[in-house]
Amino acid sequence: MSMGLERGWALGALALLPLAGQAQDAPVVEVPVVQVPQINVGGQVVTDGYRTLRSSSATRTDTPLRDVPQSVTVVTQEAIRDLSMQSMQDVLRYVPGTGYSQGENNRDNPVLRGQNTNASLFVDGVRDDAQYFRDLYNIDRVETLLGPSAMIFGRGGAGGVVNRVTRQADWTPLRELRVQGGSYGNARVSGDVNQPINDYAAFRMMGMYEDADSFRNGVHLRRYGLNPTLTLRDGNATTVRLSYENFRDERTADRGIPSLRGVPLPTGVGSFFGDPRLSTTHANVNAVNAFVEHNFQNNLTLRNQFRYANYDKQYQNVYAGGAVTNAGTVPLSAYNNSQRRDNFYNQTDLVGRVETGPFSHQLLGGMELGRQVTDNLRNTGFFGAPGSTVTTFNASVFAPTINRPIIFRPNATDANNHGVADTFALYLQDQVQLLPQLQLIAGLRYENFNTNFTNNRTGDRFLVSDSVFSPRVGLVYKPVEPLSLYASYSNSYLPRAGEQLASLTLANSALKPEQFTNYEVGAKWDVRPDLSLTAALYQLNRTNIAVTDPANVARSVLIDGTRTRGFELGVRGRITEAWSIMGGYTRAESELLADQSATIRKGNTAPFVSRNVVSLWNRYDFAPQFGSYIPRLGLGLGIIHQSSYFAAADNAVRIPSFTRLDAAAFWDITPQYRAQLNVENLNRAKYYPVADNNNNISPGAPFAVRAALTVRF
Repeated sequence: MSMGLERGWALGALALLPLAGQAQDAPVVEVPVVQVPQINVGGQVVTDGYRTLRSSSATRTDTPLRDVPQSVTVVTQEAIRDLSMQSMQDVLRYVPGTGYSQGENNRDNPVLRGQNTNASLFVDGVRDDAQYFRDLYNIDRVETLLGPSAMIFGRGGAGGVVNRVTRQADWTPLRELRVQGGSYGNARVSGDVNQPINDYAAFRMMGMYEDADSFRNGVHLRRYGLNPTLTLRDGNATTVRLSYENFRDERTADRGIPSLRGVPLPTGVGSFFGDPRLSTTHANVNAVNAFVEHNFQNNLTLRNQFRYANYDKQYQNVYAGGAVTNAGTVPLSAYNNSQRRDNFYNQTDLVGRVETGPFSHQLLGGMELGRQVTDNLRNTGFFGAPGSTVTTFNASVFAPTINRPIIFRPNATDANNHGVADTFALYLQDQVQLLPQLQLIAGLRYENFNTNFTNNRTGDRFLVSDSVFSPRVGLVYKPVEPLSLYASYSNSYLPRAGEQLASLTLANSALKPEQFTNYEVGAKWDVRPDLSLTAALYQLNRTNIAVTDPANVARSVLIDGTRTRGFELGVRGRITEAWSIMGGYTRAESELLADQSATIRKGNTAPFVSRNVVSLWNRYDFAPQFGSYIPRLGLGLGIIHQSSYFAAADNAVRIPSFTRLDAAAFWDITPQYRAQLNVENLNRAKYYPVADNNNNISPGAPFAVRAALTVRF
């Protein structure tokens, strides 16, 4: 561990550069509370309401989204506030091509173009792949890039990546307090204070505390976060950003309900299967970030980013381990797992513009160094007195919540391991203007990934080394300026690491990395200056996949491959000055390409993939702002429709389709006070939005109301 720390601090030292030059004061613009200030980079507007015009995440260069040959959807801070989004799952509901799985209700687990993964989560472009639930209190926007993105983000990515962009200290003063309360004992308070210190420095402090019960019996949530940031600048030449975050999430690990004859068990929406007292999970995250960027006078920009994050995670649960029997009982199982992970990542980029004859190039060259140190320890729950060997308890479906003695201790096959994963990567990208209407983006990443894995239980040690090349090629053609047509190819790999090695048979086939290959064509059209439409048609092939074993949900099995094909349609922006809209439509088909067992057969549909998903949110303001402040009222209405999906690769349990209506009302009382009311599941639909396997199926909330008051002072 000490060697890892020394390496981390050595990498972090690269982020310390001298300051030189002169500062400029940034203008302060007073806006009504309903408006989130537009974010500017290099004088270009990045976000405007629900719409984002530019981003640097997809290419690591400041590029209009219309010029990116890839499906990119951004959920802005204003959208997050208007819908009172509480989680990453809420965010992805309005992103075409995405879904969510339960993740045993102890972690974020997005499903991106049919790929169920927790290795695709990033923050400010740096890997954040630990297993925990994230919050949005310090987030400016959430960017979802679909299709393998290893050229930019490195190993993994599967069907895409989700990148949270945090708010940073700047020179626009802000003091904001938001208080929220709602159904099921929900109480939340968050604050954001941004203060320029002088022309050279600005400081920002963001914090949050939440305490809530649930419509589920015995389920509780408590979390808090604190995130100070400091920005230093010297004119337009050099910028340094430093930040620290402490975030803690504590909740009941609620794995939902089991199935009966191929569908979710018809039971009370609050019925808890297991013991909520012994089903607890907590995650404690401490992260330090350092970023420096220097602009040279010869069109060159050098930047370096360092992140150290410590993740301390503990998870214990008593849950339904099988389907309901003909006798009306359900087998309950129990285990706990603790994981500690230290991430050290350092990225260095050099960006420049050059001219070669008739062609204009924007070149990117970079290097990434990383180390992950992970420790896992699992214990099985034994029902009864000390010394018991009984690992299953049959509970009645009419009394599924139990209170019995359970002893947690290591079983013969429980994981107890230590892993060190080292990454070294080099990448090069060229954005070429071939013709006034034609652009080419081509890039290649070389990545060496070494995993040193020790099984503390048996003493076995495995050293796995993978060297892979991840290419990316895309063409963008603009027949007219508001419209771009694109075609792209990308490839990505996911080497085995950490907890995956603990649950697979360590044969050569298990150690081979997963591979993802994506083919995509699409169009992006700015229908008007503040309204955009996007469309994408794709095929994603995946090989050597680890999926949950339907016969033993604690383990994984390998399948030879899946093929996912789909169509995605997205909309963002304003129909009129008063009418804002965002949403999308997805049609997807994902199938297994080979038999894997007697139940996992060729042609089966991959789990968690709905054939049709529709989401559409509308906001209408009855008194739009023109010049002087006018108190205004806004109303919002959203619809989410999701067709049926299978809970596991054996396709034995189908989760039914649902349609949910949400609504909201907004009132700008004064420029300093804003009131907001959100209603979720207005039509009181009975639905099951996520599952983890055939017998861990989460019911959705029957009806929920949240009221919030935001004060700026």
